[in-house]
Amino acid sequence: MSEHRPSDQPGEYDEFDEIVDAATDRDPDLAVIEAGSRTLRAQSGPAQDDGVPARPEDPEVDKALRAVEQELAGRWGETKLDPSVVRIQGLMDVLGDPQRAYPSIHITGTNGKTSTARMIEALLGAFDLRTGRYTSPHVQSITERISLDGAPISAERFIETYQDIKPYVEMVDGSQEYRLSFFEVLTGMAYAAFADAPVDAAVVEVGMGGTWDATNVIDATVAVVMPIDLDHTDRLGSTPGEIAVEKSGIIKPGSTVILAQQPVDAAQVMLKKAVDVDATVARGGMEFGVVAREIAVGGQLLTLRGLGGEYEQIFLPLYGAHQAQNASVALAAVEAFFGIGAQHARRLDMDTVRKAFASVSSPGRLEVVRRSPTVVLDAAHNPAGARAAADALTESFGFSRLIGVVGSSDGKDVRGVLEALEPICTEIVVTQNSSFRAMGADELAAVAVEVFGDDRVQVELRLDDALEAAITLAEEESEFAGAGVLVTGSVITVGEARLLLRRR
Repeated sequence: MSEHRPSDQPGEYDEFDEIVDAATDRDPDLAVIEAGSRTLRAQSGPAQDDGVPARPEDPEVDKALRAVEQELAGRWGETKLDPSVVRIQGLMDVLGDPQRAYPSIHITGTNGKTSTARMIEALLGAFDLRTGRYTSPHVQSITERISLDGAPISAERFIETYQDIKPYVEMVDGSQEYRLSFFEVLTGMAYAAFADAPVDAAVVEVGMGGTWDATNVIDATVAVVMPIDLDHTDRLGSTPGEIAVEKSGIIKPGSTVILAQQPVDAAQVMLKKAVDVDATVARGGMEFGVVAREIAVGGQLLTLRGLGGEYEQIFLPLYGAHQAQNASVALAAVEAFFGIGAQHARRLDMDTVRKAFASVSSPGRLEVVRRSPTVVLDAAHNPAGARAAADALTESFGFSRLIGVVGSSDGKDVRGVLEALEPICTEIVVTQNSSFRAMGADELAAVAVEVFGDDRVQVELRLDDALEAAITLAEEESEFAGAGVLVTGSVITVGEARLLLRRR
């Protein structure tokens, strides 16, 4: 078996190459984070259960989970890609095709996939279906990626699932030119866990693209395509239309395609693929969409038009017009899953829909983790995501002074991200996270100075120092009673900041 690794280029597994990707020589909780968090934790108050798993309290379970993380980290990571589903299909074959044991909703696109997956999961669960959700990347714990009934699987179940499929993984490793990757093994674990549960429906987010993504061994009855923008252009293409070609690979014969509003060239690609495979298409802004929205305390109040009619007085505890659009996509996807459409127009139960949306959370997506001053975390890592976050912050928060904390990864369009943040950030603190893929703080600062000017940029090499500096800037003058802090630029940066700050 060859030890050659097919590609070392950055890939989309949404730019998070696992804190555990170097587990052989770095602790996932990171000593620097734990040291720096003592001061910040005292400022932020005690931790509470917010649906994001912490390390297991049982030392033996924690030890076993770390061993699994280390074994997974020994495989090629999410940023090392090979355009093939041969290995994952081989694993599905020896596992008995667990991915065919339940119907699926498959989600691709550039931004909004995880939030939309969470909304779909909440809707299906509210209608008494047992759900499985597979998303990436995770914010703090690897176990977040596989959820059952709306909650991440326990560390014990994660370990058990890995041990169950490990012999089959090794069997496939020995029959292929390349070993199964980190993401392929996790995908196999998710599909096996869903079949074992068993679930009534799986909500699956692609890792990268569509056609060659490891998740694309499912035959989803509903394909969801979120807005396509420029990201990972070295791998997917230099225009939305080129990127759409790869992402259209999740559209299967006879399926229903829920198509969020798209650039013209991307929409053309998707519609052509749907015609080629005889799929039904519902388009955002036409067959479904947002009819009305107004700002509410802790989120927004929506009227949504679904495939079966209008749904009024929907409270969504998330911020921004982009999340309202995500909600309309999620609603249409669930309607399609239940067979609601042009030929079977009927509304879902209104009270159940309201209850589901009111329960939605999306950690690391304009998430408020502290007050006085307010600290908001957002995992935007490309210009489109940063623009959406900036618009939502302006609309929903109205900060009199906003301090940005930005840490990014190499290979990202950091200039585009910074240009999106410049109009809303009074000052910016540039830093770097713990990942070996992190862009150096000095390198990021050079770009930031060009965008913000030298007098608006501060450099802190450590994230804990950057957070403390930003909070100090926000607090330093009483006239800035409405000051806040935005932490953004990378899922890793947001995850580590979340660990540092510990939600109130």
